[in-house]
Amino acid sequence: MTRILITGAAGHVGNALLNHPAIGKHEIIACDIQSKTFANKDCEFRSMDVRDSDVISDVFSEFKPEAVIHLASIVTPPKGAGRQFAYDVDVTGTQNIVKACLEHKVKRLVVTSSGAAYGYHPENIKPLREDEPIRGNYEFPYSHHKRLVEEMLDEVRAEHPELEQVVLRVGTILGDGLENQITALFHKQRLLALRGNESPFVFIWETDLAEILLRAATNAKPGIYNVAGDGALGVTELASLLKKPVLRFPAWVLKAALAIASPLGLSRYGPEQVRFLQYRPVLDNSKLKA
Repeated sequence: MTRILITGAAGHVGNALLNHPAIGKHEIIACDIQSKTFANKDCEFRSMDVRDSDVISDVFSEFKPEAVIHLASIVTPPKGAGRQFAYDVDVTGTQNIVKACLEHKVKRLVVTSSGAAYGYHPENIKPLREDEPIRGNYEFPYSHHKRLVEEMLDEVRAEHPELEQVVLRVGTILGDGLENQITALFHKQRLLALRGNESPFVFIWETDLAEILLRAATNAKPGIYNVAGDGALGVTELASLLKKPVLRFPAWVLKAALAIASPLGLSRYGPEQVRFLQYRPVLDNSKLKA
């Protein structure tokens, strides 16, 4: 049995983890800024904002976790919340969790990073392996924040090898009822594509990710792992599976349209978002499987 503290436990992935059949073998404390009744009645719940280092310290002092699974993150900021809010949760929040782990002698820290940490660049190899550089783009806050988090974790590994780290660079997560900015693309009547670019997507199902997280917190080898299923699906394949037509634009047309729509408040995305479709990171999962 391992005492495991989970941040961001009220989210979709947190719920999948708490409903994993093997979770009952461990002592679990579920933490989130949201108060929630979990289906797993065996776990304890503590309200905890990862931006509040004092509350974090109190929870760690009470529970004395042996392992921490850090899920708390902002993929798409809610309306009215800017870049600073996402930074405070993603970067400052992770710094607070790391500090608490070191102060309270936690043995292992599991952090969900993202394939977006590699950045969206034309020279990215396909597929990307874990030894490729982390170059999350500044213009994509989520990508940039994951880069900053990983750079910080790299420094911590060098200075504090006693804290074992498992860093998971996760692809697009799918699951029942799970919605994000990528699944929103698939709900449209026609899929959007750039001419001459298949925009390959990599996916992981939430229950598979829950299994990986639990292994990472207990008996997996420390390290950095890409987390995705085999291969990738381009827009043409996705459209065929979803039985939907594809609307294809030249990249310059989409950039021009977003350059007009964004300042007018007609789109939350600017022309820089075209890179999101042009240069999607494809993840090599051989290290994870090995």
